[in-house]
Amino acid sequence: MVKENNNTISKKEQRTRLLEIISVFRKYDVLLNFVRQRNPHKVKIAFEELGVTFIKIGQMLSTRSDLVSPEFIEEFRQLQDNVTEDPFPVVEKIIKKQTGRSVSELFKHFTEKPFASASIGQTHLAELKDGTRVAVKVQHKNVREIVETDLVLFEQALTILKFAPDSSVIDIRKTLFEIKRALLDEIDTMTEAKNGSEFYKLNNGQGIIQVPRFYPDLSVQGMLVSEYMPGKSIRERLPKPQEEASEQILQQQKEERHFLAQALIQNFIKQVFTDHFFHADPHPGNILFTRLKDTKGQAAAEPKFSHQFGKTRVAVGKIKALPPYRLTYLDFGMMGHLSASLADGIANVIIAINTKDIREIGQALLIICDRAGVVDEEEFYAQLGLFLTPYLQSGLGEIDFPTLLFRIIQLCRDNNLRIKSEVTLLVKAFGLIEGLVVQLEPDISMVDVARPFAREYLWRKFNVQNEIENSVFNFWRAFTATPQIPVKIGKFLDVLTQGRAQLKFSYKNQESLLQRVEGMINKLVTAIILAATIVGSSLLVQAGAGNSFVYNLGVGGYILTVSVVILMIVNTLYKRYKAWRKRRRERK
Repeated sequence: MVKENNNTISKKEQRTRLLEIISVFRKYDVLLNFVRQRNPHKVKIAFEELGVTFIKIGQMLSTRSDLVSPEFIEEFRQLQDNVTEDPFPVVEKIIKKQTGRSVSELFKHFTEKPFASASIGQTHLAELKDGTRVAVKVQHKNVREIVETDLVLFEQALTILKFAPDSSVIDIRKTLFEIKRALLDEIDTMTEAKNGSEFYKLNNGQGIIQVPRFYPDLSVQGMLVSEYMPGKSIRERLPKPQEEASEQILQQQKEERHFLAQALIQNFIKQVFTDHFFHADPHPGNILFTRLKDTKGQAAAEPKFSHQFGKTRVAVGKIKALPPYRLTYLDFGMMGHLSASLADGIANVIIAINTKDIREIGQALLIICDRAGVVDEEEFYAQLGLFLTPYLQSGLGEIDFPTLLFRIIQLCRDNNLRIKSEVTLLVKAFGLIEGLVVQLEPDISMVDVARPFAREYLWRKFNVQNEIENSVFNFWRAFTATPQIPVKIGKFLDVLTQGRAQLKFSYKNQESLLQRVEGMINKLVTAIILAATIVGSSLLVQAGAGNSFVYNLGVGGYILTVSVVILMIVNTLYKRYKAWRKRRRERK
């Protein structure tokens, strides 16, 4: 629960808010619709009624094709913040409270009207004392307390509504955990400042890529100060239908879009395979396009060859003049980290897709998944083959990537496999970049461009000395084992001739079949016992004509037999009813 302070929401306000959440959830049947992934429009309306926290949850889910279906993603993308701007006096008080200093003490100039505003905060243009132009992002009043309280009340609402339906489509508890983690990270401005500074070191000045510099000495929780980067969203450079211009200008624009697409792809792949630290939300609103006025002397090295010798990396390339425009990344609240082993696994998946070998693709996928239970690998390969074959025969433009990803994740879940969260975040970022690149240059395939980078990455990981040592060791083992082959064959024949050989085998769905056989045997034994009880009871009734005790004992046997038969019938009908209800829910 939120700690007690001057900004804490009172108990009365919490109770009122909890009742509001429960009321809206019941009104739109939010939980059942969400778990069953149906009626996304109703869920979207409910989130809009519940305000900032739930709007932000919906916006986050619109980028998580590993958690919700494509229909929900499309609906959640339409969620709008609709948050009014905080007046300047409120902003002044927030800055004073968070930093202990006034606006005039921190900045030479501060623009009162923000140039951008969203559910979490708003951004103002300002100047530092030395005249440097900066962007100052200020969180709305009490936004952290509101979000934290709403998340706690959300969990309480689930308990009060006694929500516990099982679903093979959506795991509501896992989804809530992912939402909480992502949302709390996003409202933590110090985490964003740290991420931005790291991304700046790794990517600023890489070709046409720019990253704003952050000022950690001025940034505090609730206020983030970074270098101001002018420009417009890259969506302004996307081709427009029926655009009227001369043939020369249209050709220049086409070449420019091709260069932008190449730059985005190469930088993103560098983030993944070289840095292992990537921007997880690269939508067009977070990438600015800026045309420069003066580009004299501006150039970048284009590497052609690089190799690691011990602790020293040697790179050979040529200097290439840069075009008069730049791309700028913004918003570092959602970033992805990869371990070296996981990056290896992803590179193997990309290379396996190139081979179109289903078994190789399946083996590569198993490496980047966690096992949640027993996995029948052969069955997984078979299902993967049936699912992937049509996609491998399709062109890039014909593939619906959100649907493809959602179905792959469902296939993994059905086989007790869980794709690592880092991978789903990467695939989501990959999908956003892919969608942007296809609009800029429809003829470019990110998979085709990523493939040589993946090969180069694995080649860099390749250690010649280790491979030679392993090969020599394996050759020596094979050489020493070869003379033993006739001896082992002789021992095997001795075992066969002496009758000591044992043959063990297993078959598909062995456990399920054994359980069914066991159930049938139990029913057969029960039927034999009941038949014996009926025969015994009949003998007792006949023999007890003059003895009431023996007679009653026989009648009791009849009653017991009939009761057991009725219970068995009721139990069978109940199981069939449950199976019918389950099939009906799945069809819905």
